[in-house]
Amino acid sequence: MHFDTSTRQRWMSVLAHSQPAALRERMRTLKLTPEYETIRAPEVGLVQIQARTGGTGERFFAGDATLTRAVVRLTSGTLGYSYLLGRDKQHAELCAVVDALLQEQPYFQSLMETLIAPLEADRAARIAARQAEINTSRVDFFTLVRGDNA
Repeated sequence: MHFDTSTRQRWMSVLAHSQPAALRERMRTLKLTPEYETIRAPEVGLVQIQARTGGTGERFFAGDATLTRAVVRLTSGTLGYSYLLGRDKQHAELCAVVDALLQEQPYFQSLMETLIAPLEADRAARIAARQAEINTSRVDFFTLVRGDNA
C-alpha cells in the first residue's frame, strides 16, 4: 500500500512523541501481537541539533541529543522503521512494529482511528497543559506613551 509522505510523517511523529507506557497499553488493549523479526536491533546514538540565530540567521550546532532507532520486518515482509529522541529501546522497537502495521491495508484505517488519533490527542493535551502551566507565570510588559510626543 502506498501513502503520501505527509500521512506517514504524521504517524511517525505521533509514535515518536508518544508516551511509551501509553503506547504499550493501547497495543495491549487492541490485542496487537504481530510476529516480526528484528532487522536492526534498537540502538542508541547521537544526533547533532542545528539551530539558527534568531530563528532566521546562520545555522549553528546547538548541541547533541540521544536518538534511538530500530528496524523490524513483519512476517508479511513489510519493513517498519522508527527514530525517536531518548534511550528507550523497547519504545523504538514498538514504534517500528506499529509503523510496519500501518503500511498494511487491513490495519491502516483501524490503527489510525484507535491508536494514532488517541495518541495524537494525548500529546495535544500534554502540550496544552504545559502551556497553561507556563502561562500562569507569564509577565506582560508594556510601555506607556508619553503625551509630549503627540
